[in-house]
Order: sequence, then C-alpha cells, then structure tokens
Amino acid sequence: MVSYKDLGLVNTREMFAKAIKGGYAIPAFNFNNMEQLQAIVKAAVETKSPVILQVSKGARNYANQTLLRYMAEGAVEYAKELGCEKPQIVLHLDHGDSFELCKSCVDMGFSSVMIDGSHLPYEENVALTKKVVEYAHQYDVTVEGELGVLAGVEDEVSAEHHTYTNPEEVIDFATRTGCDSLAISIGTSHGAYKFKPEQCHVDPATGRLVPPPLAFEVLDAVMEKLPGFPIVLHGSSSVPQEYVDMINQYGGKLEAAIGIPEDELRKAAKSAVCKINIDSDSRLAMTAAVRKVFAEKPAEFDPRKYLGPAREEMEKLYKHKIINVLGSNDKL
Repeated sequence: MVSYKDLGLVNTREMFAKAIKGGYAIPAFNFNNMEQLQAIVKAAVETKSPVILQVSKGARNYANQTLLRYMAEGAVEYAKELGCEKPQIVLHLDHGDSFELCKSCVDMGFSSVMIDGSHLPYEENVALTKKVVEYAHQYDVTVEGELGVLAGVEDEVSAEHHTYTNPEEVIDFATRTGCDSLAISIGTSHGAYKFKPEQCHVDPATGRLVPPPLAFEVLDAVMEKLPGFPIVLHGSSSVPQEYVDMINQYGGKLEAAIGIPEDELRKAAKSAVCKINIDSDSRLAMTAAVRKVFAEKPAEFDPRKYLGPAREEMEKLYKHKIINVLGSNDKL
C-alpha cells in the first residue's frame, strides 16, 4: 500500500472548495509520457496554479503503474525545484471502469479516482460508485462519479451518442454514493471529432465549423439541486484550429476536427464546474510540433530534437488554458 501523502500529492477536496468559491476551474490534464508531465508541471508552477495529473486506464497500462507512482512523486519534487514551495498536485484516475482498477490505483498512490458507471443502469451505477467511495475514503482518496453519457472516442472510452445528465437524479446519486464530485453531460464530447458536420453551422467570416452550444440549462438545474457541489466537465478540449492546420500542412489528415469553444468553457469555469478535463488539445500540440520538425528536418533522428519542441508547444498550450480559459493562475 502506497499512500499518496508520502508522495507529496494532495486530494481534490480542498482545491475544489476553493475553486467553487473563487469562480475558477482546476485544469485536469491527461498525460502518457515524460514530456507531457514536464510541460504540465512547468506550466502549473510558472502560472502558480494547482493541477490535476490525469491518467486513463490505457495510459496507466502504457506507462506502467510502478513508473507512474515515481513519476508523480518526481512531479512534486520537480515543482519544488522550479520554485514552488507547496505544490498542489493531484494524481487522478480518469474513467476507471471497475472497482478493481480503482482499488489498484488507490493502493498505488493515486490521490483521486473516477469510477465511470454512467453506461450502466442507474441503480448499478449507484452501487458501483458507492463501493469505490467506501474503499477510497478509508485512505482519504477523493472519488469522482458520473451521470449522463458523453459521445465521442478517447482511449478506451467510446459512445455514439450523448445523453444529458438528468438533474432529477443528482441529489439521490450524490447522497447515496457519497462521491466527492460529479461529472455531468451537457454536450461536451471526447476526442478531436466532437461533433459531426451536420450538427454544426459555418461561420461566414472564417468558413470554420461552429459547434452547437453547450446545454447550460442542464448545468444550471444541476447546480440548483446541488448548490456548492463540485461539478466536472469531461471532453472539454477546444481542438485549436492552428494545430489542426499545422498537422494537415505537414502531412497529417485531420478532417472536420472540432472542439468546445473556449468562451463556453470560460463561462462553465465561473460556475460550480471546478474541474475541466483536457486531453486532445495537448495531443494535437505535440503531434503538430513533431510533424513540423520531421517535415523541415527529414534527416533528424534524435528524439530530443523533436520531443523538445513538442514539450515547449504543450507548455505554451497549458499556460494558455490555465490563464485564459480556466482562471486557475495565481491561486497557490
């Protein structure tokens, strides 16, 4: 049994309470490798922001659970080395799909876990979430549950259609499960292809596709039912078109990739939404930078020469999200 506290990590309870009160959201950035982790920590330290390091089931398998434990501990020490005396870093399991996976993460030093039973019948979702909460809370690990289904594909999470969260269920769900935060569905989606072209309209000034608006009426109803309760948005990458264009310019093929407008995320961050998940945007930034190096320097084979620029591009992206979208800068 590895305690996250021995690794220097924190859980989400206090940071979420501060975020709701302060009208900002905590960035939850997914990572799979060292360069992403370095960029996240450096961006968080330089902007003085708390941060959630998010790991999906697939990323955990890719990176190895033991290495992840030491990477998380290293992230805390790296933040201190960069000048942050008391970093607020969470290691969080994204979209845990079983009690066994969540238990394993708690036992290996995660400070927060998500159990996603949203695809199950309601009562089964309640029972599974409650089981995870009862185990995790023994070790002061916080738990995120989910109501409603997000469309899209990202890692092993996939759904053809989204189902908005039913506000009438949230009080019962939160009370019976004891979860610490709740991911809801208001129209965000996983992946870089969040909407089909027929769901969007074309901006006459730019010729770009504009996605349908988020269902803020659902969010408002949830907040009315659960005032002050931490709400989470998944699938909230904005899919920056400059990265899509760069990838396509240098040999890629991303057609009709579209994300969530940043002004809508800013609006959500000022509400009870205190955690916003971002994954695809950093994948796009990394891929764009790597493709650019390969196109301009086809003889290059030193990984540092293409992963270094990728790391810099991701750090720039993370800082932008923290300062200009989520508002979590200067909160340490």
